[in-house]
Amino acid sequence: MRQLSGDPQLAAAWCARIAPAAANSRVLVLLAGTDTAAVPGISAAGAPPEARRCTAAADAELLLLGPGAVRPHALPPLPAGVSPALIAQVVAAQLGLEPLVVDLGAPVAPAVVHVQLGQGPARCISSGRAMPEKRVQQLLALGQRWGRGLARTRQPLVLAECVPGGTTTAQAVLTALGVEAGGLVSGSLLTPAHHLKAALVARGLAAAGLTGLAPPPPVVPRVLAAVGDPMQALAAALVLEASQAQLPVLLAGGSQMVAVLALALALAKPQQRQALGAHVTIGTTAWVADEASSDLGVLLQRLRQRWGEWPLAFASDLRFHECRSPELLAYEQGYVKEGVGAGGLALLWELSGRTPEALAAACDRACRQLHQP
Repeated sequence: MRQLSGDPQLAAAWCARIAPAAANSRVLVLLAGTDTAAVPGISAAGAPPEARRCTAAADAELLLLGPGAVRPHALPPLPAGVSPALIAQVVAAQLGLEPLVVDLGAPVAPAVVHVQLGQGPARCISSGRAMPEKRVQQLLALGQRWGRGLARTRQPLVLAECVPGGTTTAQAVLTALGVEAGGLVSGSLLTPAHHLKAALVARGLAAAGLTGLAPPPPVVPRVLAAVGDPMQALAAALVLEASQAQLPVLLAGGSQMVAVLALALALAKPQQRQALGAHVTIGTTAWVADEASSDLGVLLQRLRQRWGEWPLAFASDLRFHECRSPELLAYEQGYVKEGVGAGGLALLWELSGRTPEALAAACDRACRQLHQP
């Protein structure tokens, strides 16, 4: 594992706390949707836009049922590669984790046991009216309650997501909060659609009247209602509450989790932000961390400039160079890169004392099993 950001002493302390409890971690996987995913050329999380409607459901089913099971929803076709839910499933199965899937508004509900809280996907961010503010407030309140409840268990918390189109809502939220994110946000495409993302973000912020760098309070509810998605609202409030109880939190993902952390920082009072910097870590894949056409490190540095806290972040050492499966080798060519908590769970695997090479071999076996009749 490689540290990408944050104070080295705080990073070492965070790792020392979570490593002995890695196999006892609580994993929440938040599914949601945004009509932004239907914009042609915005995402590769399902090759034709209509296929993205089933992405979250299919990923949740792969995560909980495994690659060899008959699953109700087929994985949507990708330009190349295989869903990162495969990586997450291998880690969860071998560490004995039991992910809890929460549907906050996916277009299609997963056909596995889950918590159903959905009111449908958010509207496209270009509208400037992604969600009613009442819905945002309900999600923020629920996140606060869950954060307090989970903190009482004292289990390390791993927060993962599956939101096709979510890197675009991430860029929109970051921009609205005063973080210049253009050209820095990753995505599922081989080369992120930076111009298309920027155009959608600009249209949405203009429609919502959020073109200034400092929107009037209440900042977070207004920003989320304008250009956010349901996952961000619940996750940000949950993370803030959990951090105040000094619970170690692993935000498993890349750009989308940077946006969640930014929202938590914006929600926090100044005296609460230090706990976010000490107890919350972003864990992503090496494919996101090393992507030439985005820059997670600079994005994290801009959060530090905006709120004064240096975010903790790591990249897993998982690589697929030695794998036989073409779908996994596609990751090394720049496809897919991250999702469904893959990077954070791979980091948890390493913190448990296992090697990234062993995880790659296990993923290779699982990928071959995925194609058996």
